[in-house]
Amino acid sequence: MFACFGLLLLVACGDKEELQNVKVGEVTRSIFYAPQYVAISKGFFEEEGLNVELSTIAGGDKTMTALLSDGIDIALVGSETSIYISAQGANDPIKNFAQLTQTDGTFLVSREKIDNFSWDMLNGTTFLGQRKGGMPQMTGEFVLKKHGIDPHADLELIQNIDFANISTAFASGTGDFVQLFEPTASVFEKEGVGHIVASFGTESGHLPYTVFMAKDSYMKENSEVIEKFTRAIKKAQDFVYESSAEDVAEAIQPFFEDTDVELIATVVERYKSQESFAKDPILDEAEWNNLQDIMEEAGELPKRMDYKELVDTSFAEKVSE
Repeated sequence: MFACFGLLLLVACGDKEELQNVKVGEVTRSIFYAPQYVAISKGFFEEEGLNVELSTIAGGDKTMTALLSDGIDIALVGSETSIYISAQGANDPIKNFAQLTQTDGTFLVSREKIDNFSWDMLNGTTFLGQRKGGMPQMTGEFVLKKHGIDPHADLELIQNIDFANISTAFASGTGDFVQLFEPTASVFEKEGVGHIVASFGTESGHLPYTVFMAKDSYMKENSEVIEKFTRAIKKAQDFVYESSAEDVAEAIQPFFEDTDVELIATVVERYKSQESFAKDPILDEAEWNNLQDIMEEAGELPKRMDYKELVDTSFAEKVSE
């Protein structure tokens, strides 16, 4: 009996050793990225023979630096970063290969409760926006302009506060409206600090907001890894949409130990209801063009980039068949 147990242990250890390590860097830790954590916690990566080493690297620029210097193999970050890198003339292009989120993830939060909100209510108010040049801010300005509001003339726009301090600034009395990610928006609503009145994700349409990307050379040398990785993400995306928000919350709870599981479920349901989580990993051309339109409107697009040059959907299409 003990001999059998020892044999089983050796087999189990051997299987573990056969897993191929993949270093992934995420731009931040967020419930917005729920399918990624599901893929880890439910063992979908391991089923594909991969051992994902996940690290959080604050900021898109630092995440891309880690990718370019081989500190990580795959980056989870906004597609705009691949455009910035390409515009600088990179010899080894960054390719977007699997989409994780397909809308902006921020919400408009009002200090006062508003029963019948309309966007023109922002005229003449103080709006606490996101960092200039970042995707949340570009999307925010795009939506305001869509509703006939000039963010630099029709309201007082504050965008010089660090990302980590925006919620604190609003809670301490700065601004009539603020653009916030979850779970902060729901926490503020629960505590009466503010009230969610609109979704920037719903208003701005589908775009490659957060995508897995890698250097072209890595993808060519490790095509099997990329395919297995993408298949695990597709399994996780299916799980998120086929399961209850409560089941998804329980699956990703270990990644958010300081957040109540009920709050996680609330956030997951909010993102699911507006289809912020991509339903498959395919980044289509219409989404790519919408992203560049938003960047161009904000004056942050260095030049328009060909979809086929920076996007590789072959793996995503294969696992989505």
